[in-house]
Amino acid sequence: MSTDTLRVPEPLIRAGALIKYNSLLRLRDPSQLISYLVAPMVFMVMFQPLYTKALSYGSIQAVTGQLMMFSVFAMSIVANSIFVEREWLTWDRLRASRAARAELLIGKALPVFFVLLIQQAVLIVFGWAVVGMPFPKSLWLLTLAMCVWGFALLGMGAMLSTIVRSRGDLFVACDVGALLISSIGGAILPVDLMPPWAQAITTFSPGTYGLSMLRSAVQGDVAGTLQPGVICLVIGLICGAVATFRLAHGWGRSHLV
Repeated sequence: MSTDTLRVPEPLIRAGALIKYNSLLRLRDPSQLISYLVAPMVFMVMFQPLYTKALSYGSIQAVTGQLMMFSVFAMSIVANSIFVEREWLTWDRLRASRAARAELLIGKALPVFFVLLIQQAVLIVFGWAVVGMPFPKSLWLLTLAMCVWGFALLGMGAMLSTIVRSRGDLFVACDVGALLISSIGGAILPVDLMPPWAQAITTFSPGTYGLSMLRSAVQGDVAGTLQPGVICLVIGLICGAVATFRLAHGWGRSHLV
């Protein structure tokens, strides 16, 4: 076999280098991930007795609600991973390199995507082992739901990183947006217990579909997982397309920060 057949394609080499570089950035600053793991664990334990008395699926709500809420907070990790390149004045250099736009986005996205999956997986295990949530009936369905929800967060965070103009704006947008998405989506107060006017606007929150998808996945409900999953997938695709368009047309350049 010739050496040419064993040669790794250059796009894979470039994407691999970017993935390694961005993985190192995540490993060197794990504080955000730790806080988004510890805080929901505390809230799960505190809310579980209340949800159990109010709902037949109380333990599942206690776990999936906090998982969804703090995974939306973790959207700031996604947004910051791209925005920091603009702030360091290195994004323009990356765009001027031989790496294609898709390679740049893959290199930024994959490490953060795995961070989101780790966060969700740890919280699911904690919810089962400590909070009393029933063991998921279908692990493949739950894995699919976590991947789709992580993809939606990735798209929303990437879009946000191309819109804000300062780190302060980024954190305010992430925090306020996370509270709105999660609270309207039923993470704190289940939709069934909300006043009528609040129930009317839940359909406009991505959190509504994310929470429904995760809860259904834990219960092993295939149809209940796939229907909101398609909506979450579309949200991720639209937001990702907007982010890609803006970065490709110069709106993500460093001088705009």
